Amino acid sequence: MVNLKIDGKNVQIEKGATILTAAEKAGVKIPTLCFLQKVSPTGACRICVVDIAGVTKPMTACNTPVVEGMEVTTQSPRLTTIRRQVVELLLVNHPLDCPVCDAAGECELQNICYDLDVTRQPFVAEDVNAPVIDGWPLIQQVPSRCVLCEKCVKVCHETIGSSALFINDKGDRAFIDKDLSLCEYCGNCVSVCPTGTMISKPFKFKARPWELTKVPSVCAHCPSHCQIDLNVKQGKVYRVTSADGVTVNDGNLCIGGAFSYEYINSPQRLSRPLVKRGNQQTAVSWEEALQVAAEGLRNAGSDAVAGLASPRLSNEENYLFQKLFRVALGSNSIDSEARFGALRGQKVLGATLGLRGASNPIDRIGRAGAVLVFGADVTAEAPALDWQIELACRKRDGLLLVANMRKVKLSRYANTQLSYRPGSEVALALALSRILLDRGLQDRDYLSQFVGNLDEIEPHLRALDLDAAVAQTGLSLALLEEAALSLGQADSVAILFGGDVLKGEQAEDKVAALANLALLCGALHGDVGGLFPIDEKGNMQGLLDMGVYPESLPGYQPYASAAVKFEAAWGVKLPKGGRNALEILAGIEQGSIKALYLAATNPLTFPESGRWRQALAKLELLVVQDILPSEVTELAHVVLPGSSFAEKSGSVTALDGRVSCLAQAIKPVGEAREDMEILAGLYNRLAAREAQIQPQQLLAEAKSLTDLYGDICFAASGRGQTCLRAPFRPEKKSLTYSTVALPALAEAGLQLLSGKLLFHFGTTTTFAAGPLQVAPSGYVEIHPEDAARAGLVEGAQVKVSSTIGSMQGPVRLSENVPQGLLFAPHHFAGLNVQSLLPAGQNRVAVEISKA
Repeated sequence: MVNLKIDGKNVQIEKGATILTAAEKAGVKIPTLCFLQKVSPTGACRICVVDIAGVTKPMTACNTPVVEGMEVTTQSPRLTTIRRQVVELLLVNHPLDCPVCDAAGECELQNICYDLDVTRQPFVAEDVNAPVIDGWPLIQQVPSRCVLCEKCVKVCHETIGSSALFINDKGDRAFIDKDLSLCEYCGNCVSVCPTGTMISKPFKFKARPWELTKVPSVCAHCPSHCQIDLNVKQGKVYRVTSADGVTVNDGNLCIGGAFSYEYINSPQRLSRPLVKRGNQQTAVSWEEALQVAAEGLRNAGSDAVAGLASPRLSNEENYLFQKLFRVALGSNSIDSEARFGALRGQKVLGATLGLRGASNPIDRIGRAGAVLVFGADVTAEAPALDWQIELACRKRDGLLLVANMRKVKLSRYANTQLSYRPGSEVALALALSRILLDRGLQDRDYLSQFVGNLDEIEPHLRALDLDAAVAQTGLSLALLEEAALSLGQADSVAILFGGDVLKGEQAEDKVAALANLALLCGALHGDVGGLFPIDEKGNMQGLLDMGVYPESLPGYQPYASAAVKFEAAWGVKLPKGGRNALEILAGIEQGSIKALYLAATNPLTFPESGRWRQALAKLELLVVQDILPSEVTELAHVVLPGSSFAEKSGSVTALDGRVSCLAQAIKPVGEAREDMEILAGLYNRLAAREAQIQPQQLLAEAKSLTDLYGDICFAASGRGQTCLRAPFRPEKKSLTYSTVALPALAEAGLQLLSGKLLFHFGTTTTFAAGPLQVAPSGYVEIHPEDAARAGLVEGAQVKVSSTIGSMQGPVRLSENVPQGLLFAPHHFAGLNVQSLLPAGQNRVAVEISKA
């Protein structure tokens, strides 16, 4: 520790701290303009100058380290004069356009001018400012307002890892420029800008900051669940912000949080209930719509009715959805899109490790000594986890290993890039495990403490044909040994895996192999690092927690054995059996499922979308509860307009078990209703009850019937109310390890992989003007040599066909995909990549031709 004096106050602080940090500890305020807590200090603005005894010139407090016995003066007439002149020099060519500047009212430069009584500008200089940069999507840059604090450059490089912003030119002609090919359009440059230099185009001239009411909530576009403030004026969301330091995401947002809110205000929002009469949908009252839906569901009979729920619903809404079907309709035929991804992984992790999601909070990634990203584009699937990886492996000394079929953003920073052959995930994970064992690098302490059949691990892995596994990956043994050594020698390990694993063929074997690897390398040992399965959808964890699938009741309790407990609580005999999503589809085709309820979900985004489309047309009753129009709402017999996350209260659960509260910032548009109110209206009609149903009541009921929650909040306020679900506590058990038989790889030829874009989240953001500026439509990414062989050029239309369907879209040439592999995003209905994919797969053999 270091002892010093600041303005006569004794301060003790750790060695290496700066004067600014010591002053904050002493309660002494030093003015700053360029300082930002989450990035390295710059010392550019010079406003934080202080005097140090024995030092002739003033020093910047933000980047001067403390030393033993230092005596610092932060306030004096001399320092005030220096700071005032510094600000006056900053204003030499600064335009006096505050009345029309979007930063007015929250401009740090304005505040400093006021605090320092800077009321004049005595200096004169040539105006060499660059012109306004208006050609960037979403963000306008006004160089004349810039004070070159470099906050935007540093947050882009150090925190987000995009490195898109840079200083162009030198001296007084310097200004901030951007490499658009690297930009993630996260908007963090706007949020950290202390002036009106970086401006959000969607927000520009829409409202003054003092007119806005900030409503704390949580962004549920992805499972990271960043804490946000919804900025509201006259019943409309005008922007989304997040505060540094006091939020789990430290004020950082991605394009989803910062710019995707506009779908909430979309003129295409469903705003009135509709009932189909003949071939025409007609607007009706809520009473009539709910009555038609309830009677149709009841008349179909419990064996012939099914429902699909959504990770866009809150915990309470998903809980009520499964109760509606099981109690009020007598049907256990309920499921969701989790069937094609997240649920497959959860079942394996639950059986092998006792996990119900991630093993640790996501901030433990940022402290890991090594991070393995396996079969995931983390930047796109859960951006806040990317920022934790940047923290671990770029700001700190962690090693980064990226295993992926294609190059992703994190490949730039990887210490080891494992570009494996498509379909060889099991071989790769097993090979790494075997090498760890061969080198004696397995986590013996953890294994002996928590694994009951430890003596089976070595012979199990010894049975692996290592040479065959290595050959199947398409990688060298030396590269795999390098990766295994990085994992085995690290003091802590984080393993993250995502859509390529969870949604791919043989997902269960892939997850089991990764579970083994996590055990061996120590990813489950302690509270740093961990194992993190990533599903891209916002409240997928909460949906699974609430038991919205036929095999389980809430809290992952097996349906058959836990039924008695829930029957006693609910006062009803639960139905036997139940169909999953694939069986529901088959039942519709066969005519045994006659009525289907879709709650905030669209089966045409599932694999085999063409088959779903044909099946939906056969239903006697299709009830769709949603917020935006789609082909499914056009097919519906009853349309019930629901609410966005900004229009409802309730809770959502992040991938690491954080339970956060949504807050209703605005009322639902038009005659739309909260999803909870719609489900409650149907439940009361079908169960012949009249009591009002509240979110707090439902979550309390779920808590009483499960072991999911400890001390959990029920207040409808996000800030400060976030709490953790019951943590992962490993118990000693005998484990069933994955097979060491290597699955056969697809034959040589072209394959198409479907996945998520960074710029869109599900399909809702395809109704938001912001993301559409950056990614307006789908495309087919193809290696230039594959394109040349097919006679395709950039932008040409290509037809892609599999054994079950075809699609067409524009070509995008890229070396990020290897030869033989195509990539297409799954967000766009116009592209409809789902029509090519068999159930349980996100990669399929295809043929291509000019469209």
